Amino acid sequence: MTKYDYDIAVIGGGAAGLTVSAGAAQLGAKTLIIEKESALGGDCLHYGCVPSKTLVKSAHVYHTMQRATDFGLPGIELPPVDFTKVAARIKSVIEKIQVHDSVERFCKLGAKVEFGAPRFVDEHAVELNGKRVSAKHWVVATGSSSSTPPFPGLESTPYITNKEIFSLASLPKSLIVLGAGPIAVEMAQAFSRLGSEVTVIQRSDQILSKEDKDMADIAMVAMKDEGVRFYLGASIKQIKDLGNERQVEITDANGEDVTLKASTLLVALGRQPNIEGLGLEEIGVEMTRKGIVVDNRIRTNHSHIYAPGDINGAYQFTHAAGYEGGIVVSNAIFHLPRKADYTWMPWATYCDPELASIGMNEKAAKAAGIDYQIWTENFADNDRALAEDEGRGRIKMILDASEKPLGVQIVGPRAGDLLGEWIAILNGKVKLSTLAGAIHPYPTLVEINKRVAGTYFSPKIFSPTIKKGLKFFFNLKGAACDPSSDIR
Repeated sequence: MTKYDYDIAVIGGGAAGLTVSAGAAQLGAKTLIIEKESALGGDCLHYGCVPSKTLVKSAHVYHTMQRATDFGLPGIELPPVDFTKVAARIKSVIEKIQVHDSVERFCKLGAKVEFGAPRFVDEHAVELNGKRVSAKHWVVATGSSSSTPPFPGLESTPYITNKEIFSLASLPKSLIVLGAGPIAVEMAQAFSRLGSEVTVIQRSDQILSKEDKDMADIAMVAMKDEGVRFYLGASIKQIKDLGNERQVEITDANGEDVTLKASTLLVALGRQPNIEGLGLEEIGVEMTRKGIVVDNRIRTNHSHIYAPGDINGAYQFTHAAGYEGGIVVSNAIFHLPRKADYTWMPWATYCDPELASIGMNEKAAKAAGIDYQIWTENFADNDRALAEDEGRGRIKMILDASEKPLGVQIVGPRAGDLLGEWIAILNGKVKLSTLAGAIHPYPTLVEINKRVAGTYFSPKIFSPTIKKGLKFFFNLKGAACDPSSDIR
């Protein structure tokens, strides 16, 4: 029997890698974590989810302070934002969470951590810091990083990505954002609220192009009302460095040439897998432009090598990476043939209003050729939303031809949190009638979930047939008020 140094070795200390490492080590597997950067936590902790949501919150508070008169409070004149203090707060939040992702914690769990850049020398071993390390199972969880498109002039023009934006020395006077995905949209709104003049350039005809346009447009209109400028359906002709400014020349949706200038350029045009330097080609691991190819058990074409998280290019969310990490533990440690199921994968974009989704949206249903029906409720009809001046947005429930849920989308206040009830309902196969009949506290935003289910049942419960039957059996006398004659 071949002897290996470790039962399982994990390359990458982000969400997927740490999930596998914690699970494997606690189950008694001799576990190694290899991380190229100087600290564990991955992109999410240092350059993604955590710093972005911390920044979004600071921007939200500043924006709310500016709107004091909207809540019947005295108006105040606020000083400009000192971004170094915002950046310091972001750093402090990262440091607090870093404790959970520390070398000491994982050592206590039983996993060894080494820092360095590994490279596969064969299917079971890597070279790391001048030595050979082998393992029975390998997990490649190196994540993704911001991609750089080949726009003319970009290579010679200073720009920032999500890696630099949270530690800027000062607030940009103006900011051009290339792209309108989740990162781009969140940062565009946040910096606009903090005081930057923000312009977003997007190739497609909507922001958040994976979402339904009617839902994404609600978020875009809100951002427009706050001063963010959008150029949709635009193509980039040339990018130039003007010294103190960056210039972007575009052709807009009307075919007109437009020249835009800003002090800072943010490139947020998608992600690319971190596969360079790992030696994966030499050992024959199958890959595409999107990442490492895996099956539904998150295995590569070498069954002992797994690739969870952003590296496989499927669902680039931290929670998806954690979920796939759990799939790896089941297969590699328990040897149970557990398969990934993304039917009810949720996600959220933390702009204001937030946009959250689970299951299929209309775009996905149409692409799959599925007959569907739509049921909606507006936050303008939710009492708590009105009390908090958050009446913008709606919930959209999509049912198939047999009236079973396909998915739910919410654009509105705290949409990501409101989606939690749907996660439980859909994964637990709870009937819509149970939701419609459940007692929700009043007044809460979550009542909108109950209400959209109730809206679906109302035509059935209050149908002419039901009323006719009740009148026949119980001698009901019908309406007591005729709107056409009794109301003056």
